[in-house]
Amino acid sequence: MAALLAPPAAQAAAAGSKAPPESRPVYSYDRAVRETVWVDIKLDGDGDGRTDRVAADIIRPREAAERGRKVPVVMDASPYYSCCGRGNESQKKTYDAQGKPVQFPLYYDNYFVPRGYAVVLVDLAGTNRSDGCIDIGGRSDIQSAKAVIDWLNGRARGYSSRTGKHAVSAGWSTGAVGMIGKSYDGTVANGVAATGVKGLKTIVPIGAISSWYDYYFAKGAALYDGGPDGLANDIESPEAHGRCQAVQRKLVEGAPRNGDRTALWDERDYVKDAHKVRASVFAVHGMQDLNVRTKHFGQWWDALAANGVERKVWLSQTGHVDPFDYRRDTWVPTLHRWFDHYLLGYDNGIEREPMADVERAPDQWSTDRVWPPRGTAATTVRPAAGPQPGVGTLGTTPAPRGTTAEFTDDRTLGESDWSAHIDQSTPAKAGFTTAPLTRDLRLAGSSKVSLTVTPSTASAHLSAVLVDLGPATIRNYAASGEGILTLADRTCWGSGTTADTGCFKRTAADKQNVDYTVFSRGWADLGHYASASHGTPLTPGKPYTVTLDLAATDHVVPAGHRLALIVAGTDAGLIEPAATTPKLTVDLHRTSASLPLVGGKAAFERAVRSGGHGGRPAPATPRGLPVPSLTHRP
Repeated sequence: MAALLAPPAAQAAAAGSKAPPESRPVYSYDRAVRETVWVDIKLDGDGDGRTDRVAADIIRPREAAERGRKVPVVMDASPYYSCCGRGNESQKKTYDAQGKPVQFPLYYDNYFVPRGYAVVLVDLAGTNRSDGCIDIGGRSDIQSAKAVIDWLNGRARGYSSRTGKHAVSAGWSTGAVGMIGKSYDGTVANGVAATGVKGLKTIVPIGAISSWYDYYFAKGAALYDGGPDGLANDIESPEAHGRCQAVQRKLVEGAPRNGDRTALWDERDYVKDAHKVRASVFAVHGMQDLNVRTKHFGQWWDALAANGVERKVWLSQTGHVDPFDYRRDTWVPTLHRWFDHYLLGYDNGIEREPMADVERAPDQWSTDRVWPPRGTAATTVRPAAGPQPGVGTLGTTPAPRGTTAEFTDDRTLGESDWSAHIDQSTPAKAGFTTAPLTRDLRLAGSSKVSLTVTPSTASAHLSAVLVDLGPATIRNYAASGEGILTLADRTCWGSGTTADTGCFKRTAADKQNVDYTVFSRGWADLGHYASASHGTPLTPGKPYTVTLDLAATDHVVPAGHRLALIVAGTDAGLIEPAATTPKLTVDLHRTSASLPLVGGKAAFERAVRSGGHGGRPAPATPRGLPVPSLTHRP
């Protein structure tokens, strides 16, 4: 079971007087070597007849170089260093008049360079000062970072200028690399790890994509009204706009908006190559991330586990937020120890510590030795009809044959509307609830919902959500900060200069009191019931069976609360509607949900024991969080 974390001081005392090895800030930051190397990635993405070079901005300890000591590398490869910035304060790279890098975004350089690391920030092809074209998770993106790792290990060529012939070696590097980054940056780390490149010792993907198809679609249902070509247009450099039209066309043609899974998406699926991963993985994800949904974390984690990859995870209650901005005082020392172990080889015991940290309430964390916890088992629960149409129950007994529920897609409503009216018969959803639980019930992992539905039209989109019905204080993930408030004062991490201070605005939890919490979601286009590769028009009046993959989570439904499953059409703000507005009839006898319950079926039965199958009235003024306005950029 989960155990509450002790304060850092108490943990240190419990560990005894002998401190584990730790790299110390013995090198000067202001004297650090700052340089740019252009690395040949051996691709000609822009078709200009020469292979592309990507810019790698490097900062490394000068004293180590002077003494002939080699250092490992912390790398963040990103398309955002000039267009959009990195971190909570949207920092961009800056350069002096000679083009030498001055500001390195984020705190990695300030903290790690004095401790004997180099920090390398790579501009993906087609962005900032790099040649080539951005290709949204494809070969060019991944090779942009992989080639730099190869150069650091003496397997690729680097140059002192973008077009010159003066070669530069990385004789100062041990060849050991740890990749880190949030969102797109962490996605590139996943993709590079999936190549099995030698020298990549660990990755720290934060809110990262594991399969680009699943970023844009959920079993054929579009999650956004645009595709990868639009993202490429937003983030590529002004120079790349003109030279990368052919790549843009390929992104359009290879990613049809009908939701079919094509060869383009297969190339950008890193999960299928998890067996190649040599690096350890420290995954971080917000459980309410509605930009890069936790399906990405869940399927990546499961594939890594199946292939025996060393791994660790932090799961927060935030949306798309970096742990530096919600648990800074614990995050930086933890990351420090992680890199010390995997890049410097220090035996500090971090790999033997609990695998998972999970945020239970704002700023309240628990740990698990392994994740999902031992004893977690997929458990089948089933909806049944209740006293009113669309207001049903949730148990383990199949509904009688012929039992149905009906709803009509309403593209103006979504999960907040459905949850607020869970105990009312409304036309846009069918809801099923347990009685108030007699014990806590914990779900840890990914769920599936299998539906047999009969549409009235030739197209239909479906949604399924899991809801905790009961009062709670949660992070306000629907607000602009996605669960954090940015304060005015700053804290400093490592050393700095006037141009790169290493000081960042503090944050605090943005809290919200609610009466229900949607904690897992899944969607599908019914026309893709048979295959994600190809959708087909539906025959009105014919039943179809489809399985919806619900996003991974770790959530405890407390005793006294109810667990709900809601089935509906368009989840407004989170998926695009179908071409038609169907009425759907759900065959309840042939509908079920598979939930990852800690303790399995026995835990469910104990939690609902003596509670019957009736519901309780909803709160007089139910409060939840509305769907936030999403930015279509990972």
